[in-house]
Amino acid sequence: MANGHDRFENEGGGGGSFVMGLLTGTVLGAGLGLLFAPKAGSELRSQLTDQAGTLANTASEQYRRATEAAGELADRGRDVYGKARDAVSKGAEDAQKAVSKGAEDAQKYVREAASTVSRRS
Repeated sequence: MANGHDRFENEGGGGGSFVMGLLTGTVLGAGLGLLFAPKAGSELRSQLTDQAGTLANTASEQYRRATEAAGELADRGRDVYGKARDAVSKGAEDAQKAVSKGAEDAQKYVREAASTVSRRS
């Protein structure tokens, strides 16, 4: 179980960095390509505006997806925590009952043994 958790942390840790690097590279590449292309100023501004809008939409969509995924993971975590808490609580109750019964049985055995010893004396 611990290995699965470690693997998740290791694999998931670089996901945000990769996405940020990808977005940064896309923006820089698009900007440089547009700046070095021979176009009129108004056409270049229009293209930059379109690219900026597209990137903003893409970033917004990725943020929405990440937020949904985080919410789902949080819900699953709460469910697992609740189930584990209930199982531990039930286990503690069962253990307490078993200890009480064992103590009662031990007291009963001691009383019977004491009674047997007193009758023999």
